[in-house]
This record gives sequence, C-alpha cells and structure tokens, in this order.
Amino acid sequence: MAVFNQKGGVGKTTTALNLAAALARDSAPTLLVDLDPQAHLTAIHGKTPEEAHNSVFALYQDNRPLEELTVTWNDVGRLVPAHAELIKVDSIFGKGPAILNRLNFGLQALEASGGESTAVIDCCPFLGVLSLNAIFASDRILVPVSSDYLSLRGALQIERTLKALEPVLKRRIERRYLLTRFDRRRKMSFEIQDRLRAQFGAELCETVISENVAIAEAPAMSLDIFNHSPTSRGAVDYQALMEELRAARFL
Repeated sequence: MAVFNQKGGVGKTTTALNLAAALARDSAPTLLVDLDPQAHLTAIHGKTPEEAHNSVFALYQDNRPLEELTVTWNDVGRLVPAHAELIKVDSIFGKGPAILNRLNFGLQALEASGGESTAVIDCCPFLGVLSLNAIFASDRILVPVSSDYLSLRGALQIERTLKALEPVLKRRIERRYLLTRFDRRRKMSFEIQDRLRAQFGAELCETVISENVAIAEAPAMSLDIFNHSPTSRGAVDYQALMEELRAARFL
C-alpha cells in the first residue's frame, strides 16, 4: 500500500508509521519503505544510514536486494530507510520500465524469500520516478487529505493523476481517501468531509484522524502514537483506521 499525496504536510509519514504500528499490535508486522528523499520516516526511526548504499537508494543504483537494506523497528516491524541521495533518482536513472518497476520487483523478491506480506510505502510529495515506483508496486493507495480547501483541491488532482495512469497500469488501483487534521470545532472540517464524500463516496474512509497534540509530539520522541500516548485521541483514531481498512480487506 502506498501512502501518497502530491501535497505536503497532510500526514503521509505519520499515517504510514502509525498504521504499521497498529498492524504490529494486531500481530501483523509490516515492512515500511521510506521512499522520500526528505527521509522523515527514517529520521523518526532514529538510525539514518550515513551512506546511500545502506538505504533504498542502493535498490536503484546497484539493484541491491531489499532484504539486505532493512532495519528492525521495535513494535512496528522493519524499515527500508531512505537517504538524501534519492533526490537524484529521476536525473540519474531516467523513466524507463526497468526503473519504474524496480521497487515492485524488489518487493516481490522479498516476499518470495519469506519477507512480510504487507508493505506500506511512504511516498514523496511530488509525482516523479519514486512516486511512480510506489504506485506501480502497490495494490492499493491511501491518500491522506488534511481538512482544508487546498488539500481538497489536491485530492481531486490525485484522482486525475491515478485515472491518467490506468491505461499504463492496465488496471484500476483501489484507493481510499483519509481525512487528517480533522478539527471538530471547525465547520470547515465537516464541509470538506461532505464534499469528499460527494466526490468519492465509499472510497472516503469513515474514520477521520483528529487534530491531536500527541500525534504531533510522537515523532519528536522517535515514537509511534501507541508507544507515546496509547490512550490519546490519535491512538484511538489510528486503531480505528487500521480496523476499518482490514475489515475492507484494504490491508
């Protein structure tokens, strides 16, 4: 599953981490793949590789197996870390089919060797080779949308992008849209929810991720929401999201 939006600041990294942590609590350890040159997910883990060849960049540069690149993440599963060198992937390797399917083939090989059957990919906030790798490798896409009008416009752009890719992929990727930073005190949050429901129907998650201090605090402590504040509203929301997606066989 790719966690993707072309707009930054909507909760992609937070959602990828906390969904994986919720799955681990449900006895389903997950492989997290940090495919963002900003490497925020890797930074939360706390062990950013000093050299690019120990990160997911080595998959592209040397076709190095993902199994050799993973690091353990307690109470979450495993992580394939990112590195700033990922920013060079577009310019160095081009956009041929071999590169666009590199992550797909890497994940297939990892699963065939006994690796995790569930992978959650934290994407970068623009459409390039890395995001296309995530989309080509994924069965499903989760699109976090923060509760503001610019993010609403971004969600509509994502839908257009995914539809434009369908002839290339020769399939329709199942997707869900997730409202994040939902403030129940603001009328605008409910207006955006209504507009998304009118646009996407059942593809809008019933669960919303509330605006919550604990969610914002946890990354600074290198923790997921369940280890940081297990009784917080954020933990309740991400647990509910995991249960909703699993019930829908989306995870």
